Amino acid sequence: MRRPFLHLLTAAVLAAGLGAVAVPAQASAGPSDGGDRFKRVAYFIQWGIYGRNYHVRDMDVSGAAKKLTHVNYAFGNVGAEGTCVSFDAWADWQRPVPAEQSVDGVADAPGQALNGNLNQLKKLKAKYPKLKVLISLGGWTGSKNFSDAVLTAEARGRLAASCVDLWLKGNLPGLPAGAGAGVFDGIDLDWEWPGSDGDVGNVIRPEDKRNFTLFVTELRRQMRAFDAKAQLTAFLPAAEAKIDAGFEVRQVFGQLDFATVQGYDLHGTWESRTGHNGNLFTDRRDPNPVRYSVDATVKAYLTRGAPAKKIVVGVPAYGQGWTGVGPVAHGLYQAAAGPAPGTWAAGNEDYKVLAGKPGRRYHDVLTGTQWLYDGNEFWSYDDPATLVAKAAYIRLHGLGGSMMWSIDGDDGKASLTSALYSVLR
Repeated sequence: MRRPFLHLLTAAVLAAGLGAVAVPAQASAGPSDGGDRFKRVAYFIQWGIYGRNYHVRDMDVSGAAKKLTHVNYAFGNVGAEGTCVSFDAWADWQRPVPAEQSVDGVADAPGQALNGNLNQLKKLKAKYPKLKVLISLGGWTGSKNFSDAVLTAEARGRLAASCVDLWLKGNLPGLPAGAGAGVFDGIDLDWEWPGSDGDVGNVIRPEDKRNFTLFVTELRRQMRAFDAKAQLTAFLPAAEAKIDAGFEVRQVFGQLDFATVQGYDLHGTWESRTGHNGNLFTDRRDPNPVRYSVDATVKAYLTRGAPAKKIVVGVPAYGQGWTGVGPVAHGLYQAAAGPAPGTWAAGNEDYKVLAGKPGRRYHDVLTGTQWLYDGNEFWSYDDPATLVAKAAYIRLHGLGGSMMWSIDGDDGKASLTSALYSVLR
């Protein structure tokens, strides 16, 4: 019986903070990708360079970059014409980066071809040669056109060719041919969601499920033709209804190097009652009709044929928060007046802010959770101790690793990234 043992381990690592975790020898496997058994993935958001003032250089300065195996650059877009396009060319390759924001301390020179985040990612890779950088396509607000773009074999071939040409070959509009080559080592698909609701206005069809598999197969074929080492990954949902509506799990995993599965937004401020953002285990006290957890999501993929070693678990560097919450059960599963104020969006706040927020913090070792309650506001978020517990779970189950959304939410000491690294290496 592994689950009771895992609960005990969760309790131990939560109590020990960032202490070492003893792992059975059979939980380990051979090295991959530069000797790292586990993937340690983090998303870098394209728009972070603006209001958040978070730059590629900050991944280096904080110490995060040397503890990651992959950086997913979010996001590229699928345009209305059914081809890969940039969301923000200024941020991607046009913006001249000053010396103080540059990875190597050297400003972009006037007239140089490649500027912006892509040139900085190239510099980061030069400093950390084992680091892989993938372009993520889609996201919550960028998945509207996926269904149309993969509807026919001709459309799938055209989309795949455009993605390879733009992001892997580096043929960026307005620049010399190949100016962006060498930035990206692969493609990450973030279609949210094939066959089921995502953002308002998304095109959804029952055929999406089959067409996603066919597109992944075609994209893999074209990527291999260009570079046999190019990696293909995808971000997949937690809800079983969405899994079954949109994904032929066994076939899709057969084409992917690995997939990152949703381990956050399990509850959030679209609901009128507080709950856990990313609980490790299912809570029997959860009053919701569907009880989500990281453990339940992992099992859902395993039972549908996903190989354990290709499942990478998503973890949040942010919290979900409610205001107007009563004191029963320290605010957990209680009615709320609405989302709590947040720096960038109501009901949402970065770990680096929440770590210093006043209030009492509660850990539940049975569910692998932590929350903050101050008598009015309730915030569900992961701290380093809960991430150590999740990392131990990943390791003990022989899973592929961890993925963080998103790296700008971590603090200046890379506390969350370091917590995962302490176990998953």
